[in-house]
Amino acid sequence: MNSRRGRRNSDCSAGSRPAVRASHRPRPAEGAEGADRAFVIGVLTSAADFARARAWGITDAPDFERYLAGTAELLADALERFETVRARMFHPQDFEEFCLLNALDPAEPTARDRYLVNPSLHTQLLAYQGEELAGDFVPRLVRARENGLTLCHVDLLLDGGLYGGAGEPDEEHARWVRAAYQRGAEVFRRMLVGAGAGVYELRLRVDAPGGKLAAAARVLQWEDGVVRINDEDLELLCAVLCAGLALELPGVAVLHGSQGSAASCGEYLTASWAWSTGGQDWAPADRPVRLDGVAAQPGYSLGTVC
Repeated sequence: MNSRRGRRNSDCSAGSRPAVRASHRPRPAEGAEGADRAFVIGVLTSAADFARARAWGITDAPDFERYLAGTAELLADALERFETVRARMFHPQDFEEFCLLNALDPAEPTARDRYLVNPSLHTQLLAYQGEELAGDFVPRLVRARENGLTLCHVDLLLDGGLYGGAGEPDEEHARWVRAAYQRGAEVFRRMLVGAGAGVYELRLRVDAPGGKLAAAARVLQWEDGVVRINDEDLELLCAVLCAGLALELPGVAVLHGSQGSAASCGEYLTASWAWSTGGQDWAPADRPVRLDGVAAQPGYSLGTVC
């Protein structure tokens, strides 16, 4: 399968940096190499979060709609001035807890800057490439936060094997994690190859210490095997598969959607397949499965897919 990762055509995008006043000019993020290389912004993603954050003087906008409009202008300006523009969801509760843990005043801009560039939250960042803010990008920011929390959980389970969060690197441990990650990516590839062209959603759940690891992603696959999937969703799927295989955790996956393409005269079939694992290998589920409300029949053997 020729796999090409790419973002879906989106109406909006988001990322994070402590929310910045919409009237402010873009500033490089702390630690940027050079004044005009990187810009990071935190985006409030709901009217409720906007109302809660106003007490900290984060924005001068009178309402959430005008806040989004001003933030969109800020991002457009940043794209012209900086080599890299990234965003993450500005989550008020996360910010309050961060300030409490670090004895910071949430009304101080420096507190928001430190929250924005907190290394432990880097998995929540998304690259901004000019998408409309108030469309698909804001929901993607919300998902990126949720995905980031799951990625941190995975990294903790793997003793820092994904992002090096466990201190001194151990090359043998890193090789073990890389091998499991590659096995997980191969499982996902075989699921897609067996499905063929179509529009699908993959839902994945792995039972892990500390709580279930869950991931979901929409996937578009063309007749030639080219795949379109948001990068952050692909990263999460592979990380959860990696953790399950590395730690031999039980799990279940459902791939469902419309099978077919315009090249086949527009003939589409509803499809839904399920696989499960006891921890070592993924195989067709031994009975019908319902995951997150989606019903699926046992899938095809991944071992027969090249």
